[in-house]
Amino acid sequence: MNEVKNGFRKIVYLSFPPEVSGRPVVCNLLRKFNLSFNILKADISPRHEGTMTLEVSGREDEFHKGIGYLKENGVRITPVAHKIFRDEESCVHCGVCTAMCPTDALRLDRETLKIVFDVDKCSACGMCTRVCPVKCMTLDLDENGRP
Repeated sequence: MNEVKNGFRKIVYLSFPPEVSGRPVVCNLLRKFNLSFNILKADISPRHEGTMTLEVSGREDEFHKGIGYLKENGVRITPVAHKIFRDEESCVHCGVCTAMCPTDALRLDRETLKIVFDVDKCSACGMCTRVCPVKCMTLDLDENGRP
């Protein structure tokens, strides 16, 4: 499998204008750039504007070519790391978020007994923001007020 052999993996947040949302631009990441992808979250509005959280795997050089291809086709790309934030000072390291995190981006470090947040694994699903008792995890909203 390419994603295992080549080792590069990144989660990105894509925004599609209406004129692009019906075209197979994401599918072309596999065809044209030999990239694997996993759709973690997708939404399309009544106005046919789309958003998608996508995990992309493959060779790093092909990833950058694929991202360039998406941009050339009108897709706005935001690294997911810019979508979820943690206030380190507020976190009490209770671990509630680790039970809800589907990608293991939040995990317990057994040596320090602290919760570690790996932004590269985060899919920006927002589950941690819903369960955090001290609200130290926040989801950055896009310009339309959507996560």
